[in-house]
Amino acid sequence: MDAWTFARPSSARRNGNDTLDLDALASCFTSSACLVTQTTSGLIIGMLLFLVAVGLTLIFGVLKVVNFSHGAFYMFGAYFAMTSYQLTGSFALAMLCGAAGTAILGLIFERVFMSRVYGADVLMQLLVCYAFVLIFDDVVRLIWGPEFRSMGMPTAFQVVPLFIAGGVVPPYYLLLIGVALAAAIVLGVGLARTRIGKVIRAAAYNPSMVSALGINTGLIYGGVFAIGGLLAGLAGALAAPVRSLTPGMGFSVLIESFIVTVIGGMGSILGALIGALLLGLIRSFGSLGFPLFTEGLMYLFMVIVLVSRPSGLFGKEVA
Repeated sequence: MDAWTFARPSSARRNGNDTLDLDALASCFTSSACLVTQTTSGLIIGMLLFLVAVGLTLIFGVLKVVNFSHGAFYMFGAYFAMTSYQLTGSFALAMLCGAAGTAILGLIFERVFMSRVYGADVLMQLLVCYAFVLIFDDVVRLIWGPEFRSMGMPTAFQVVPLFIAGGVVPPYYLLLIGVALAAAIVLGVGLARTRIGKVIRAAAYNPSMVSALGINTGLIYGGVFAIGGLLAGLAGALAAPVRSLTPGMGFSVLIESFIVTVIGGMGSILGALIGALLLGLIRSFGSLGFPLFTEGLMYLFMVIVLVSRPSGLFGKEVA
């Protein structure tokens, strides 16, 4: 199932050819309404992808671990948010539970399991992560069941949509984009300007020196994993009102998050943001002109970037 089916406009017109529809794509660029609708769809895809990918990037940048189980935190964030909303009726509390719950889960996962394979062969790390992908999916089936679930749109956002240049923009989309942007700013400023952020960056470059200065690197690693889990869980909580929830829903998001980190440059937060936005727009507009080749467009774009710049758009060249 497509991870972003909620973002595709149901009003898209086809000319009878479901494989290629360049006329629809061309006409969209001449219509302000279509441009607004498709751009908004691309932005929400991109922002959700950014929240997942930036956590993946942060974990890799500091711990040098490719967290293949990262998509499961997105899944848990959605289920935590749905459950909280059903119990309390508060969407703000649902987002908080989705983010905080996955942060705690990420910390436990790192301290109990991942900390034991640091420095091990990459294959060992991937096997541990993939094992927990399957375990987490089964845990979701045991707790919430195997069927599709739906959180539904919060009451506060069940209002008349905004009309911008003829395009329809649901108010919830603006909230989603705003929250993701705020998270990007807080993360960027926190890493660049605060003492904790500087310690995290120092641990990424020279963990032995940081440890020699008396700083608990284990605490730093656990905190970074918790932040990564929090961001992925926040993405899941934000996506819960606009997509169906099902076990395994994090896997497709994980694959696209890896594409984002590769395009933007492994370890680059700015690269994750730019890469996610580009991928979101490619998905949104590509679904008009190439409805059966949207996935292929993403991989094609990744190949073009890597051929022209192997380290990614904002990645550092290896000497």
